[in-house]
Amino acid sequence: MMVKRIKVSFVGLGVMGYHMAGHLCKSNKFELQVYNRTSEKSLAWEKEFGGNVVYSLEKAASQADVVIICSGRDEDMEEIVYSDGGIYKCLNKGAIVIDHTTTSFKLAKKLSKSFKEINIKFVDAPVSGGEAGAINGVLSVMAGGDRKVLNSVKHIIEEYSKSINYMGGAGYGQLAKMVNQICIAGVLQGLSEGILFAESEGVDMESLLSAVSGGAAQSWQMVNRADTMHNREFDFGFAIKWMVKDLGYCLERAEDNKTKLPIAKEVYDRYVYLMNKGHERSDTSALMLYDELSNT
Repeated sequence: MMVKRIKVSFVGLGVMGYHMAGHLCKSNKFELQVYNRTSEKSLAWEKEFGGNVVYSLEKAASQADVVIICSGRDEDMEEIVYSDGGIYKCLNKGAIVIDHTTTSFKLAKKLSKSFKEINIKFVDAPVSGGEAGAINGVLSVMAGGDRKVLNSVKHIIEEYSKSINYMGGAGYGQLAKMVNQICIAGVLQGLSEGILFAESEGVDMESLLSAVSGGAAQSWQMVNRADTMHNREFDFGFAIKWMVKDLGYCLERAEDNKTKLPIAKEVYDRYVYLMNKGHERSDTSALMLYDELSNT
């Protein structure tokens, strides 16, 4: 007796989604179809993975048991869901929507409420790990919503992730991602200052990194970005423009819950400055360029 395969639609073939959908396709465990706003990216994905591409959100939503979305900003997510031709009016009753977009807390709550009104289950599940994590299928997922709903789709998410952590009710996946970005901002600021300090003293960088990366100062950023930062190479995935967006959501929520985030705010301002200097597509480790550019 043949077991009916789950119908999964993946919406959004950006830097992350392209490879996440690729892992789902290669697994051959699901009846998969993908949708992207620009057909060029869809065609490139189809050529690389051989999967099924659809060219409307209506078709993506109406033919799916599970819809996975990986978009860019709140505005993109609202367009995908609520616009004319969006998924909201096309979803099958009882379907599940998994949102891997990093959005604001307010939008996650709004989406959860909206979907509940039409008997659609919703999980906010932002990811961490960058483009490399997506390519290698080792993303970390932070999920909010109903735990039972999350458990029912874990086998899908596991195709492109190494860890799936349940954080609490609707919006708590987004709150966890905000903490992630706040911590990264502080680590990158400290690493930038440390490298600039060492360079000013002529310290041998290879020896230095070997010494400090094995101790308490060790971090993912140090292991993976310190050498490229020293060499002024800033083309490794997660772009400054996306960090500005994410930190903006953090600062917005911090204002609501009366938390002071002085370091995050300082780093946010530095990234905005770098964007205005033409570095919006440089990766986040380009933070160390701030002092050099602001002193010229």
